[in-house]
Amino acid sequence: MINKRLLIKNLLAHNDESTFYDKKRQLNLHSKEGKAKFLKHICALSNSNPSNNSYIVVGVEDENNEISGDDFFDDSRIQNLVNAYLENPPKILYENVPFPNLPKDRVIGLVTIKPNHKTSFFKKNIYTITANSVFIRIGSNSMPTEDKIPYSKSNIETVISIENNSRNSIAHTLDGVMDFMNIRHGDMTSKYKVFKELFVVCWAGIPKRIRETNYLSRVDIELINEQIKLFYSTLDVVTISYDENTFTITEHVQLGLNDKTSYYPLEKVTIHFYDNGYYKMETKMLFEPPKYNLKMLHHIYNSNLTLLSKLQKKIELTERENKDLFHFSHTLMICYLNGFGDAKQKIIDAKPFLKAHSNPLVYLNFKDALRILRKMKYNEND
Repeated sequence: MINKRLLIKNLLAHNDESTFYDKKRQLNLHSKEGKAKFLKHICALSNSNPSNNSYIVVGVEDENNEISGDDFFDDSRIQNLVNAYLENPPKILYENVPFPNLPKDRVIGLVTIKPNHKTSFFKKNIYTITANSVFIRIGSNSMPTEDKIPYSKSNIETVISIENNSRNSIAHTLDGVMDFMNIRHGDMTSKYKVFKELFVVCWAGIPKRIRETNYLSRVDIELINEQIKLFYSTLDVVTISYDENTFTITEHVQLGLNDKTSYYPLEKVTIHFYDNGYYKMETKMLFEPPKYNLKMLHHIYNSNLTLLSKLQKKIELTERENKDLFHFSHTLMICYLNGFGDAKQKIIDAKPFLKAHSNPLVYLNFKDALRILRKMKYNEND
């Protein structure tokens, strides 16, 4: 098994950006421009390195390779985004990798692009990229090309060497368990479970019991062998179940109007472990959005648009309006899910104002709402 933290360190230490490796400060998949840039790099790396895995490391400063980290990105349906825009899409995997010097809520993102012997190209327009565009890597740049792409094996030995030097060991696994339970989460309940005598899953959180159900809040879950963070949230709660072969995480989101909230199951992720050292993850969307009286929602929607207008005009908010701003993103998300088609764009329009607010939870709620909407959008193509 490859220790993904070691893999990232080896990529950063031994290679400039190349035909099999790219690095980014962050991903922005909230906008067409951000999606187009991400897809362009996926297309170029897949075409330029058809024989091995290619990698994009997210959360690294471009000039000095400083590991600054990015937000936890738990969207297992990012493959659907690639499938929606690319013909002959490669298989990709996005993983969240914790590093000791980063805060608990920051990770390094690792995008793995699997070998693909067919030429990938855009099958429809997105932002400034037109349909049928083909991209390749030239040095550290992803460039369009109209030439036939020759089959290349030039990176095989280099990539194999990097991956072999990133293999896990018993020492790395034990160090990872001790660090998770005693250093990073010594202030809360921590547990671990060994599967198939090979895999170690650690999790920590604050227990809470609501209506006969045991939840965990402030949850952190890691697959220690590969240094992958499986789940992290300061807002939502999860339920956890497991047997000898599987580990299941069911995420719940707290939604409602006028301070009357309930927990709604959002998504279930089940990890299946096998005796041959292989595991796979299955994701199932569970979310059924709450339905409300449309006349009442219309009034609430207009009130929140007024709130957004005040933010844009830099008008000082009242105490009550600041309280409403805390719920702004989730409220407009409920409106969107109840048929208010412009509500999603209004959330995105509010991003700079929510990010600048003195209460950091206001911006966390924004990111959480967009995450749920993104999951639901990609789920439509499952």
